[in-house]
Amino acid sequence: MQALQPRQRWMSVLAHSQPDQLRSHWQALNLSPRYQTIRAPEIGLAQLQGRMGATGRRFVLGDMTVTRAVVQLENGGYGYSYIAGRDKAHAELCALADALLQLPEQAELLQQQLIEPLAALQHEQRQLRARAVASSRVDFFTLVRGD
Repeated sequence: MQALQPRQRWMSVLAHSQPDQLRSHWQALNLSPRYQTIRAPEIGLAQLQGRMGATGRRFVLGDMTVTRAVVQLENGGYGYSYIAGRDKAHAELCALADALLQLPEQAELLQQQLIEPLAALQHEQRQLRARAVASSRVDFFTLVRGD
């Protein structure tokens, strides 16, 4: 599997971040960029599809709520976000962070102070979940008789 491009990575980290963690890291940066909302945060549905065994016909698994937003910085740069759930403030903040991360003068600071800490928290949460699942794992095996 190829490595994610930088923007794909930060978009993924932002979209999967917990809103309160993102807000606390954002407030610590003490940034207040001027921007306008191009597409105000709006809530909609996305249809989830699956395939049996990854080779069969598609089937509808269900629907999930998605919130999207688009902002424009005063210098003309755009930021986009799509997040799972119904948190409009989270979607707008993710779009703002995306717009700022595209600016060379802001990218380094935001990568170090926002994206990397959030990615580390997400990695830690995945590790905790993996350990919790592993503790209840059952391995089945078959004994072969030596006839």
